[in-house]
Amino acid sequence: MVNPMELIGRRILVTGASSGIGRACAILLSRLGASVVLVARDEKRLNETLKQMTGSGHTAVTFDLTDLERYEELFNRCGSEQKLNGIVHAAGVGPAIPIQYVSIAAMREVMTINYFAFMELVKWFSKKKYSAGGSIVAISSISAKVGWLGGSLYCGSKGALDASIRALALELVAKNIRVNSVVPSNIQTPMLDDITSVVGDEATRQILIKQPLGLGEPEDVANAIAFLLGDASRFITGTQLVVDGGYLAQ
Repeated sequence: MVNPMELIGRRILVTGASSGIGRACAILLSRLGASVVLVARDEKRLNETLKQMTGSGHTAVTFDLTDLERYEELFNRCGSEQKLNGIVHAAGVGPAIPIQYVSIAAMREVMTINYFAFMELVKWFSKKKYSAGGSIVAISSISAKVGWLGGSLYCGSKGALDASIRALALELVAKNIRVNSVVPSNIQTPMLDDITSVVGDEATRQILIKQPLGLGEPEDVANAIAFLLGDASRFITGTQLVVDGGYLAQ
């Protein structure tokens, strides 16, 4: 029986694999047969993810994605001996900061993790030394399409991500590389907990009212990511796959 989601023989790098969507994605990819390179700063939590994965050949790499000068070192560690077939950029930060409190340091942090890190990952993945084509998937957000109080910095970083993906898809098609993003709404993750603790109970209630299918789970997003990594999506590039529980339908 043909499994269109099968990823046997694929080597996929997943950032933010220590929690939330990144962890759920790494676990699912392992179940689909891929060997996964897990990347995050917290070694203990990376190892917790590893314990929940199936199959063999997985590697945990502790790395600070804000250190933009060291990405060649990262790819030498995980993509030089066995080339990569895909990347998932699930690492991200989503602070709720009113504009009068936005600092230069906060802008640098959010843009570095959410946007600059992705651009560096794409740059190095596109080199023949580290891949021979494949699929790149970034985690965007409905915040690239709708605004919310205190979200200007986060919304801007995700908007930049999606805009660049369209150009990257055209640029990298000659290298047999597809580039897409998944656009989740509010998903039950530590990041959502951080945001709702700031905006308050009533604002949180209003957010959830806008999702007809209720609060999403990390696995819901991981399923969409796995689809974009595999051959079932071979004719899809330069676009966003919305996974929002009906949020944007209203």
